[in-house]
Amino acid sequence: MGKLTIAVVYGGKSVEHEVSVHSAADVCGILSKKYNVINIFISKEGLWFAQEKCGPAQPSDINVTPVFSNDCMFQTADGGTISADVLFPVLHGTKGEDGCIQGLFELMETPYVGCGVMASAIGMDKEVSKVLAAYAGVPTLPYITFKKGDSVTKDFKAKTAKLGYPVFVKPVNLGSSIGITKVKEEAFLEKAIEFALKFDNDILIEKGVQSPKEIFCAVCGEGNNTESSSCGELIPNGHEFFDYHSKYIDPNGCTVKVPASVSEEEDKLMQKYSRMIFKVFKACGFARVDFLLGKDGQIYFSEINTLPGMSNASLFPQLWRAAGKKYEDVLDTLINLALKRREQIKTLKTDKE
Repeated sequence: MGKLTIAVVYGGKSVEHEVSVHSAADVCGILSKKYNVINIFISKEGLWFAQEKCGPAQPSDINVTPVFSNDCMFQTADGGTISADVLFPVLHGTKGEDGCIQGLFELMETPYVGCGVMASAIGMDKEVSKVLAAYAGVPTLPYITFKKGDSVTKDFKAKTAKLGYPVFVKPVNLGSSIGITKVKEEAFLEKAIEFALKFDNDILIEKGVQSPKEIFCAVCGEGNNTESSSCGELIPNGHEFFDYHSKYIDPNGCTVKVPASVSEEEDKLMQKYSRMIFKVFKACGFARVDFLLGKDGQIYFSEINTLPGMSNASLFPQLWRAAGKKYEDVLDTLINLALKRREQIKTLKTDKE
């Protein structure tokens, strides 16, 4: 059997476009050592292109269209075709991490890396994620919701105050800490809501934790056969919390500490919670699960990232390297899981006879 061909899909019509391109450049570089790699770039306008080199839009880009055929995956403008054995999405945010692209890949009937439609959609929705995590028995923070068209009434302000300031105002369906504001007093609540509504129609107002540790754990596998890494920790430098600026703009915005400065008992419990979350979400392939650890030792589920950052410097690969695993071996595992899942799906009946 010759080398597999992997089509890495990145970019996207999302505010996390640049994060995706940065991650994909590293993924393509690693995969190219073992596989044939096809670079599929989605522009901010939603147009698809095949690229010679992974990166932002280039003059040499060839326009392609996804097709629903067993013979090929993409058709070029001149009638040519492009095929691959596995699709590897390195997409973040809207249309890439929320089940949309996964639904397209399902229609293409092609193996693809990562979670399916349902897990991706649930993982992107912070409110539904909290409901499901609580159902699984994982502690979550109190919250209320706000929708575009609602009014910041006296009653709403009272409900927010009942949570206890500070609170965090977040878009429900977004990642990379985009649109999030820490609100310390009621006078700034409405402005924070207006800001979050620029990115989503649904807003979450969540009780804050005083000076928490921001902890994360990586998970790989499927069903009952999952493996979790030891926990890591993010320490913001000069920032009140791990926001977009500290993640991607300020080169000294945070310090990553692996392993995290937590007790062995706390580490094991958060690993257990991570696997529980992974299972109840029906996740597959990989994910990163984030927690807040209060000074009192209380652990709270923060969010699951079903398509976490994949650059060499991202949290997900750092966790596995700390566990003694090479990043290229982790990517191999994800590709093999994608192939295995597609073979399992092919055995299912599609008629009643």
